[in-house]
Parts: sequence; C-alpha cells; structure tokens
Amino acid sequence: MLGKMELRQLRYFVVVAEEKNITRAAEKIFLSQPALSRQIKALEDEIGQLLLERSAHSFRLTPVGETFLPQARELLQQAERVSRSVRVVNPRARLRIGYAPSMAENLLPKALKSFMAAHPRFCVELCDLCSSELLKRVESEELDLVLTVQPERGIKTLMWTPLIHSSWHLVVNREHPLAVQSKVSPEEVAREPLLAFNRRDYPEYWEMIAGWLRKHRQKGRLAGEYDRLSSLTAAIVAGMGVAVILSRVARVFPKSIVLKELSAEPKPQTIAVGYRKDRAQEKSIVRFIKELKRAV
Repeated sequence: MLGKMELRQLRYFVVVAEEKNITRAAEKIFLSQPALSRQIKALEDEIGQLLLERSAHSFRLTPVGETFLPQARELLQQAERVSRSVRVVNPRARLRIGYAPSMAENLLPKALKSFMAAHPRFCVELCDLCSSELLKRVESEELDLVLTVQPERGIKTLMWTPLIHSSWHLVVNREHPLAVQSKVSPEEVAREPLLAFNRRDYPEYWEMIAGWLRKHRQKGRLAGEYDRLSSLTAAIVAGMGVAVILSRVARVFPKSIVLKELSAEPKPQTIAVGYRKDRAQEKSIVRFIKELKRAV
C-alpha cells in the first residue's frame, strides 16, 4: 500500500501543512524550496492524488490532503514507536536532547560530561531549537528531553522537572542613556524601541513581556523581532533598541551590553527539563535528569 513512499516525504508534507508556507517549511527543515517541492510532488505521484492546491504565492490542502494529514502523522508516530522499541534492546542506546542554547549554558555540558562518563554506551544527540519547536518535538517523541523555560500553560502529555529560577533584566548598549541608571521602570522601557524574540517561535516570551507591560498600563514600541539570540545581541550592540531578557540568558552577552535591574520586574521564570509523562520512568531519562540536577 505504501509502495515507495518514504518517511522523510511524510515528514516534509506534515511540516508544509503545519507551516502553511513552502518557504518557511523549507527553511525549517534546511532544504531548498525546489527540493522540498519535488519531494512533495514525488509523494503525490506515489499516492496518485494531489495533496496541495498551489497558486503563485500560496497553497491550501486539498480534501485528500486534509484526510491524509492525520494519517501521515500517525504513520510517523508508529515509525518512531518501532524505532524506540528496537533501541531498548540495542546496546548503543540513543538519547535525543533538545535545548535552548542560552538556557543550557554551563548546565548542559556539565550534565553531558558526567552522564557519558557513567553511561558510555549511550549515543547522545543534541538539537538546538526555538521554544515552540522544542515543545512540539518532545510531545511527538522526536526528542526524549528538552531543556528550556517551563511553559505557563501546561501541556497534558508533558511533565517538567524544575532546575533554575531566573529573574529578568533590561539589556542595553553600554552607551545607551539608561546604562547609567541603577534601576529602570516599565514606563522607561515602554518609551524605548523594543527588541524581542519573534512571536511565532517564542510565544511564551511574548505573552510574558506583553502581559508585564499591560500590568503597568504600558504598550511597548516594537522595533525588531529575532529568531536567534545572536541576532538579538547584534541589534542591541548596534544600538537599535533595548530588550527585556531572562538573567540566565543575559549572562552570555558581550561586555558591550549592560544589564540593568527593573524597578518592577516580570514574574521570574523556571528553567526546567521537560519530557512525556508516559516516559517519566525510563532509565535514560531518569539518569540524565539526575545529572542535570547535579550540574545545577
């Protein structure tokens, strides 16, 4: 029934359907747009049905595509379950860890070093992703563990082990007028061009900052959105604006950036390790969380 259909083609189709944009999907899976289009076309040829109705700048799922999408997801989940069951008896076990680089600084390397020393048979795979993608992949079992900020709203299938509580700071260029102040108020922050992580990839961050400003009856002036800490850092160094960042993240900034206390800071955030509830007793997960706690 599946013929020559490949799992990677199913993955590509699911990403395209979820992103609702070929260009964004191609960027997400590090594939060129023409190559991605060819893979989707090959999948359609194998099935013998159109999955996408294309126009010059957009597409939509056909009725067949709408029906096929949940089936594709189920096939991918079945494949992962089979792979995981095989890994149980494989002497070279695998542990897939997703992380937000700024949150994992110092913590992850220490935990990895001690974990591998104690369990050399494991093959550890690391994946650097945005917060929304981390949650999606650990929920779908593409990752075993994720190290990131614990979401305010819980996901039913996931559970979290808290590691570190982090407060917030305003970060500015060393030459910025606010750099000489001892503390900065929400009103002063609202008057400055605000730089932030992008809304699509970091929804929890956006909700926190926007809610904090609303609480103080302020509305920030958004001057730029960034998908990586390195891009945000470059914009701050260039004097393009200011940013409200977790203190844990701010530790990695260069000396040309100054951290300022907020007179009324947002609610502290918890950096935690997340995993599926139905996998909480797996030895590899329990052991690695133990090493993370030691690293803290």
